[in-house]
Amino acid sequence: MRNETKKKIRIIGWILFIIYILLLIYFLFLSEEYGRKDFAQRDYQYNLVLFQEIRRFWVYRERVGYLAAFLNLAGNVIGFLPFGFILPVIGKRMKNGFLVTVCGFCLSLFVESMQLIFKVGSFDVDDLLLNTLGTVLGYLAFSVCNRIRRWIYEKKV
Repeated sequence: MRNETKKKIRIIGWILFIIYILLLIYFLFLSEEYGRKDFAQRDYQYNLVLFQEIRRFWVYRERVGYLAAFLNLAGNVIGFLPFGFILPVIGKRMKNGFLVTVCGFCLSLFVESMQLIFKVGSFDVDDLLLNTLGTVLGYLAFSVCNRIRRWIYEKKV
């Protein structure tokens, strides 16, 4: 691939990454703001027991609703898929899956910590796990697409 094409792809990647981060901020911190209590009246909410919330949503899926269970479990995974996919596109050094996974975990830890500090949502270790899984799956999707692109490019040359 030519350097001009790579540069254009990186620019598009950066634009998509910025849009993704802004959407992440909106959905995680701002979108549910209506109907919440004043900051002083909010409680700190957290879960430090791995698989507790995942198990709870699975066991009580009929009571909480299938959509709510799906949005909680799959939403955390789906929300971090773009991070795992776009990061290797924009970062020359981000071709390493382990490094992308660590960055996804760190972003998730930051988000969960901000939710705890600002009492917006809750700090949940299950969310850390699901978000990191989303990052890994996003990176795997990038890897598959990258291999297909290279295979097609090699066939043309």
